[in-house]
Amino acid sequence: MLEKQQAAPMFRSVNQADQRVSLTDYAGEKNIVLYFYPKDDTPGCTIEANDFTALADEFAKLDTVVIGVSKDSCSSHVDFINKFNLKVELLADTNGELCENYGVWREREKNGVKSMAILRSTFIIDKQGLLADVMYGVTPEGHAQEVLEKIKNLGKTEEQA
Repeated sequence: MLEKQQAAPMFRSVNQADQRVSLTDYAGEKNIVLYFYPKDDTPGCTIEANDFTALADEFAKLDTVVIGVSKDSCSSHVDFINKFNLKVELLADTNGELCENYGVWREREKNGVKSMAILRSTFIIDKQGLLADVMYGVTPEGHAQEVLEKIKNLGKTEEQA
């Protein structure tokens, strides 16, 4: 499992528009909220994406970009974004490399059946590329607001330093 103050694992993947996005695109300029979710257009994932969308302007004011990651395809992401008018970028980690690097691809048991799935998790990466916060196994309800508060405190820490 990753921990605070570690260098964030490099990521490079395609977004909903099939454009390459990487950690280095934001180095020195933006904080990144990188959130991993199990599947497009499912109840918990929709709550989380809608909540991040509702706060998108607040995150932008704090020099922060919000990026969701699942193993869904680019076309699935486009459908999800269009259906709910989402304002977050979504990465298609179809080969699971990002999920592995961030330690969110885990075995779970549901109704007595074991399977592999994405553990809903969020990572706040500061402008220097360090993990400012690491949250594994988050609950969708209220999570975006909690992350926004952490970003606000991150900003205060930088100003006071």
